[in-house]
Amino acid sequence: MDKRAAIPVALPRENPTQSYWQLEPDEIADLRLTNSLPDKADVVIIGSGITGAAVAFNLLSSGARDVVMLEARQACSGATGRNGGHTKAASYRSFLAHQKEYGTAMAAKIARMELANVRAVHAFAREHGIECDSTQLDTVDVVYEAAQWELDQIAVKAMQDAMPGDDASNYKLHSPEDMRNKFFCGRGGDEGVSGGVSYEAGSLSAYKFGIGVLKLCLAKGLNLQTNTPALNLEKLEGGGGWKVETPRGAIRAGKVVLATNAYTARVWNRFQGVIVPLRGNVTAQRPGLNMPKDGLPATYSFVYEGGYDYMIQRPKGSKFEGDIVIGGALAKAPEEGLGEYGTTDDSAVNDVIMKCLNETLPKYFGDNWGADDPEGRIRKAWSGIMGFSPDGFPFVGEVPGEKDLWISSSFQGHGMVLCWMCARALVAMMEGGDEKELDVWFPEIFKINEERLKLTFKGRLS
Repeated sequence: MDKRAAIPVALPRENPTQSYWQLEPDEIADLRLTNSLPDKADVVIIGSGITGAAVAFNLLSSGARDVVMLEARQACSGATGRNGGHTKAASYRSFLAHQKEYGTAMAAKIARMELANVRAVHAFAREHGIECDSTQLDTVDVVYEAAQWELDQIAVKAMQDAMPGDDASNYKLHSPEDMRNKFFCGRGGDEGVSGGVSYEAGSLSAYKFGIGVLKLCLAKGLNLQTNTPALNLEKLEGGGGWKVETPRGAIRAGKVVLATNAYTARVWNRFQGVIVPLRGNVTAQRPGLNMPKDGLPATYSFVYEGGYDYMIQRPKGSKFEGDIVIGGALAKAPEEGLGEYGTTDDSAVNDVIMKCLNETLPKYFGDNWGADDPEGRIRKAWSGIMGFSPDGFPFVGEVPGEKDLWISSSFQGHGMVLCWMCARALVAMMEGGDEKELDVWFPEIFKINEERLKLTFKGRLS
C-alpha cells in the first residue's frame, strides 16, 4: 500500500469514461462565465462537484461576492458526476469502531450528521426545484456472511442502546425469509443470505443535483471557469492571499478552497500519501424480465466477505426508468483491489471488477431476475476517482500553517452523506462562526490538524 499511496497524484484525465449520468452533458458543462480569468478574487474555489457547489452556495448566500470557481474538466465531472446515485449512510457499520476509538458521544454525532446530510440534500432539491430524480425510500443491506450478520446485529443494538428513539438508530432487522419474499433475494441464485438490515436512505442523480446547485450559484454571482485546472498555489508576499496558477493565467485570491477530493495532492503536495485516490467502477444495467414491474422496494447493498456492492434502481418517471445502477466489487479484484489505489485514471475501467459487476445481478436476484432484456443487460460502464484518508474521515478546515487555505475533501467514497454538511461547516469556519455552536452537530474529528496529516495511509476504513 505504501507504494500505491506514493504514486504522484495527477490532474484529472482529459478523456474520462463517459458516466451514465452525463450521457447528455448540461448546458453549463463547458461554461466560462467570462472569456478571460479575472486578475483577482476574494475567494477561489477549486473543484465544481457537490462540495465546491455547496461551499459556493453557502458563501454567496451569506453575502460573499467575487467568488471564482475553477474546474479542470467539465462542470461536475468528477466523483459527484460519476457515482452510484446513492444517498445512504449505513452508520451502523462503522458505529462500533467509532465508539471504541472515539467514544459513544462522537459515534452518535457522526451517525446523526450522516442522516442529517441525506435529508438535507433531498430537502434542498425539493425547496429549490432541482430536477435530479430525488427519491427518498428505504435501503436494505443484504448480508451473505454469517459472522458479519452477527456483528451487524450487535452494532444495531449498540446504536439503539446509545441513541434510544433517535431517527439515526432506526434500523429494522430482516430474516432470510424476509429477504426472499420482500426484497426478492436468495431464491434460485445466490441463496446464502444470512439476513438483512433496512433503514432510511434515498437516490438521485448527483450530477443533476450538483449542476442545479451550480446554477443557483451562478444566479447569485458565481464566476464559473470550466476546463481550467489549477496547476499550482503560491503564497503572495506580505502574508495575505494566494496566487493560483492555471494554463490561462493566474488569479490572486484572498482565500482558496480545496474542494478537490482525490486530486488534492496535485494542487497542494502536502496531501500526497495523505489523501489517496481510489478508482471505483460502476455499471448501469437493464433489469431482467422477471424483475418486479412496479420496481424494487428499496435501494440495496450486498455485503459479503471482504467487501460489498451497492445498487439503486432508477425511479418511475426518470429517463431509463427501471435501470439498475450497481458499483463496488473492489474486493473481487486481484489483491483485493490494491491496483485501484493511487490512480486517477478514470479513462479506463478495471476489467476484472467490471466482469463481476456485469454478472452479479442474476446471482443476487436468482429466479426473480429471469432472462436478460432483449437489448442486452449492460447499458453503460464507467469509472470515477474517490479520495481516502488514513483515519477514514474527511479533512475540513484551514490547512495547518497555511493562512487562508481551506479544505473540505477526502470523503471515503461516502460523499453523498458527508459533502453537504461538511461544506456548511467549512463556511461557518471561514466566516469565524461560533465553534461551540458548530461542535453541537459537526464531529470535531473531521477537522484538519497536524496530527491527522502525519498519519500513514494503510487502506480504506469505511
